[in-house]
Amino acid sequence: VATNDHTELAWVAEPSVTRGEQVAARFHSRRIASPDLSSVDAVIVAAPTQFHHAVASEVIEAGLPLLLEKPLADTLTQTRELVELARARGSVLMCGLLERFNPAVRTAIDIAREPVHVATMRHSPYADRIRTGVAGDLLIHDVDMVLRLLGESPTDVVGRCGYVEPRSDAGSEDIADASLRFAGGQMATLSASRISQRKVRSLTIAELGRLIEVDLLRQDITVYRHVQTSEFDEDAGYSQQTIIDIPVVRYLGEPLQLQLERFVELARGRADASEELDGLLAPHEVVDAVLTSSAQAPGASS
Repeated sequence: VATNDHTELAWVAEPSVTRGEQVAARFHSRRIASPDLSSVDAVIVAAPTQFHHAVASEVIEAGLPLLLEKPLADTLTQTRELVELARARGSVLMCGLLERFNPAVRTAIDIAREPVHVATMRHSPYADRIRTGVAGDLLIHDVDMVLRLLGESPTDVVGRCGYVEPRSDAGSEDIADASLRFAGGQMATLSASRISQRKVRSLTIAELGRLIEVDLLRQDITVYRHVQTSEFDEDAGYSQQTIIDIPVVRYLGEPLQLQLERFVELARGRADASEELDGLLAPHEVVDAVLTSSAQAPGASS
């Protein structure tokens, strides 16, 4: 908030005095026990997911623009309720799908022509503070990227989840893999995990004539084009070569800052709030389909 000329952090609402005062002091603000909606022009909610529906409903009912961390709610039913409430109230509701503002992702979507297979990997070490399963916490980012790349929702979703970390809440998945198929035959394979020993964020877009690799952490892109040649290299034992291109990443900026700028534009009425709402349900619906598919698989357990 401090990085935007049009915003000021009025308060941090946090029941825990110690935690709230630490965060407030860091950003030169003050801690209050519960939200004071009469004193602000817009609200950002970064509370645990189980509190999203109640807090967000109150903010939307008050007519305040809201940036809500992903997933929007614990269940798809609650998510739909929030979107419909915002639509009925004519309110701004934005979801913290941060990869929408990753310059490398935006550039990759721009340069992609006709993807036929998209693969993502989003693996992280375990974090005790995250109580939500990885499908809502991590996989949703990649689902959103795939939907934006292909411009449509999948016709078929297969999901498999793993529950392996004893510190996790019951029913909170630690691994979520998904396979998506689209009407035109395109496919996407997505993998999210919080039991990795290193942080990985990758996006690979396969076309018939190119392969686009994106490192989401480094925000860089590499494009590969395989070329079959007529000359046979006896030493190498094959007649082929790969051309490698390094495209210039557009839309430079830090994703969190760019996300905040978008929220400010929405709050000030300088961006289409209805269009923003239209893009919220689809990734949540696919994540719900992944979890439903996994739960219905033979031998599934949590």
